[in-house]
Amino acid sequence: MRAARLIRMALLVQSSPGLTAAALARELEVSERTVIRDAQALQEAGVPIRSERGRSGGYHLAPGHRTRLTTLHPTEAETLYLSGLPTALRDLGLSDAADTARLKLSATMLPSLRAAAESSTRRFHLDAPAWFREPSAPELLPELARAVWSDRTVELTYARPGRDGAPPRTVTRPLEPYGLVLKAGVWYVVGRVPAPGPVADAWRTYRVDRVTALADAPHAGGDEPGASFVRDPSFDLAAHWQAHSAGFARALLRATVTLRLTERGLHRLPFVADPAGIGEALAGAGAPDPVGRVTLDLPVESEDVAFATLVELGADAEVLAPEGLRARFREHARALAALYGAEPGDQR
Repeated sequence: MRAARLIRMALLVQSSPGLTAAALARELEVSERTVIRDAQALQEAGVPIRSERGRSGGYHLAPGHRTRLTTLHPTEAETLYLSGLPTALRDLGLSDAADTARLKLSATMLPSLRAAAESSTRRFHLDAPAWFREPSAPELLPELARAVWSDRTVELTYARPGRDGAPPRTVTRPLEPYGLVLKAGVWYVVGRVPAPGPVADAWRTYRVDRVTALADAPHAGGDEPGASFVRDPSFDLAAHWQAHSAGFARALLRATVTLRLTERGLHRLPFVADPAGIGEALAGAGAPDPVGRVTLDLPVESEDVAFATLVELGADAEVLAPEGLRARFREHARALAALYGAEPGDQR
């Protein structure tokens, strides 16, 4: 365990000279005291690593020195072949490049490592999409990925879901696309919307399948397309997503439906409704009535989504509000009664 950490530390210092003890501690998930001890161990092993003070300080290797700790262990070769999602690479338009890189990597490996790496693909398959959902590759995803790679500001047109059954509305704004995230088969773009003057820039997350148009943003003060942005080096996509994903999921739930549920409906609700709103709904639920029914307010994305979701609960869920959604269920119930009240094969 420690030997692997020492190798990682030497490679980190080689690839990123000037990392502080605190930065190395975060990367290696250890304390700063452990980093200091590991640096001493590397020095004793003949690796010329040193710590420098001052503005450009941190840990460095001696000038001209490059550690030769890059030989792959069989386990590392196996995991390297598992480090990407084939479907995600295909969606991004990178499957050909990934296949070529994999072939080049395989050609440089020792035969024993090549066998170990290739065997991992026969034993593990990473399937990103959620169950019961057809995976889709948004049409504009490859173009958006190119903008992410090249740090290119874009004009993004987005269909924002309407509230309370209203039709979606279209929004167009400039966006500095910092990264793409694949979550349960759905692609999201995370970016910064530049603000004029002293106003702070706003970070936004958009579902890529709701992006209806994409164009290069013009250069400031001119009509030439292809404006680029300067990426904030401190931005960490994984950390940002983890910190904001729960809030983003909740923000999508723009409407509220009041329900009265049977005991069985209450048990089944988490299996059909959006998880982002379930906890809030259950926390605010009232006490059961004399026959065991519970009334609660459920956050939903829209009335259309609520209808498609709650219809699965059948008679175990009664919509009390809004009235428009209750009317849709009333009409749906009449249609079902007419259909099943007739003999099979009857035409009405």
